[in-house]
Amino acid sequence: MKNMIKNFFPNKILSLPNKTFNILIILLAVILTVGLAYSLFLSPPDYVQGDSVRIMYLHVPSSFIALGCFGFISVASICNLIFKIKFMPLLAKSLAPIGCIFSLITIVTGSFWGKPTWGVWWVWDARLTSMLVLFLFYIAYILVWRFVSDYEKASKISSIIGIIGAFNLPIIKYSVDWWNTLHQPSSITLTSVPSIHYTMLIPLIIMFIGMTVYSLIIFLMKYKTEIMKFKIQKKNNLK
Repeated sequence: MKNMIKNFFPNKILSLPNKTFNILIILLAVILTVGLAYSLFLSPPDYVQGDSVRIMYLHVPSSFIALGCFGFISVASICNLIFKIKFMPLLAKSLAPIGCIFSLITIVTGSFWGKPTWGVWWVWDARLTSMLVLFLFYIAYILVWRFVSDYEKASKISSIIGIIGAFNLPIIKYSVDWWNTLHQPSSITLTSVPSIHYTMLIPLIIMFIGMTVYSLIIFLMKYKTEIMKFKIQKKNNLK
């Protein structure tokens, strides 16, 4: 755990060479090219939903990343409030816009995907509603950093939001099991064999890896910027 945290120390992030970003960008281009080709042209249409099922290759990875980002924000918030690890708010702040965008993508693509099946763009379904709540938590988190100028105060308020929002994550995950919902049950779980056919599972995994690499690139760039801004602000306050 300590070694993993050390990888995100500000000085270590600032010392990342440009070569690292170049490698990640090339890797991203290759993965997304293969993933999009497989998803759009090689994977079969669903026997019920037809080609509209291809929205899944954007919808599902986006939902995983949105949940994962807020999970990391919640852990970083705990580390900040309880263990007083000072750089954790900057890490969480850098993740928030990424998770916010992907939660919005999840909601929008879910509406497009659900319309042919449900007949409406939106229903107050447990899964959809809890995902909307996650998006609102992201908005609240970002707005705190936008409008609270004092760093210490902003980090405390945002950390409280990050911890409270963590209680919504299991609701999103298990809502389809706890309540009768229109949303289909999870096709991929850690405890059972995926119910999705391998011809759809393979491009889904490729797209997830590609979108994760994309998120990592954006996060590292944003985190590096936030660290530099913090150092400049701290230096100006000492003058």
